[in-house]
Amino acid sequence: MQRRNDLDALRVFALLLLIPYHVAMAYVAEWDFHLKSSHTVEWLQWPMIALNRWRMPLLFIISGIALGLALPAKGRWRFALRRSWTLLLPLLFGIVAVVSLQAYCEAVDNGGVTPGLWAFLWRYWQFRPWPGAGFAGAGFGFTWNHLWYLAYLIPYSLLLIALATLLRPLRFAVPRGSPSDRTVALIGLLVPVAWLAWTVLYLLPRHPPTHALVHDAFVHAESLPLFALGFLAARWQRGWELVLRWRRTTLALALLAMSVELGIRALGRLPGVEGLDPWVLALPWATSERLARALYTWTALLALFGWARAWLDRPFRWLPYAREAVFCIYVLHQTVLILLLYALRPLALGPWLEPLLVLAGTFALCVLLHEGLIRRSALLRPLFGVRPPRRATRPGDAPTAAGASMARPTSP
Repeated sequence: MQRRNDLDALRVFALLLLIPYHVAMAYVAEWDFHLKSSHTVEWLQWPMIALNRWRMPLLFIISGIALGLALPAKGRWRFALRRSWTLLLPLLFGIVAVVSLQAYCEAVDNGGVTPGLWAFLWRYWQFRPWPGAGFAGAGFGFTWNHLWYLAYLIPYSLLLIALATLLRPLRFAVPRGSPSDRTVALIGLLVPVAWLAWTVLYLLPRHPPTHALVHDAFVHAESLPLFALGFLAARWQRGWELVLRWRRTTLALALLAMSVELGIRALGRLPGVEGLDPWVLALPWATSERLARALYTWTALLALFGWARAWLDRPFRWLPYAREAVFCIYVLHQTVLILLLYALRPLALGPWLEPLLVLAGTFALCVLLHEGLIRRSALLRPLFGVRPPRRATRPGDAPTAAGASMARPTSP
């Protein structure tokens, strides 16, 4: 199987996008984050909302596609165990050795603990509830912060592999005839939008995201179906052709839906809005905003896949290295940016120099740690999700397991 270079490149960009997004979280006004700068601004909310609607759905659907493409015909349970371990090891190591540093900065900043890193880590590594410690997850005694994505991928992957294996012996009757491309495209647009609309209209107000794996109905209702949809559509060639063909339409719909959602939010903030006529205030503004959100999320995903297929489906020279590095950078990036902000904030560098140094420093330090340390260590590579190096093969040799895996999109 040839690599899907467009999906590999889209995954690289989606994971790297987390760096500016999480850096901006420290500077956006009125939004909670583990560590905030004193230079927060309100205007950042608008681009952050525009990114927030599709950034994690994109990662989940790409992960489902990668699983669908990589799932072997035989040895699926071994594959499931190997994949679970590949995700679980960086998650556990991240909780212990990476995210724990974030928790320390957050706890000291909130006044929950006194400064002293080793004393904090000794208590943190006991994994006992720590009431009053002042960091996210203190009630559990530990936190996975941005690594929650890995914690969700493990059960999602096991569930899909189990269902695919159990349902494999069944033979489903295929109806005669084939619906037109327009019918398929319309169903592929309306059904996911209807589901996403239900999640934001019904589940989100009642079950806000927790990212704690348990008691997180909205995130599961949004992420698991997208993961499963990616898994099912991974090898559906007709679907990919339609996504490519309709990319201009989905982009136009995404821009329209985003404008409606952000426009309604902006109207609600205008001064004197409470003084409008009662019939204007009685209009279903909140429902319209959430319907636009659902439409924007799905059409943005379709547009991203369509334009990636058009522009990125080629063997870029930088792509093999980026595929390896990006997961390591994902594990490191939020801890690095919080440590940088924790160190730079007392220097009072101003509202422009400080965020620029945090952004550039986060990217540079993550790349340097990967290139200079992690990828060169056989011990550290699996702890950060970096695959073992490929062994050179002589002409005529059978491909090794590592070489065979390179013919499929990487995971997650």
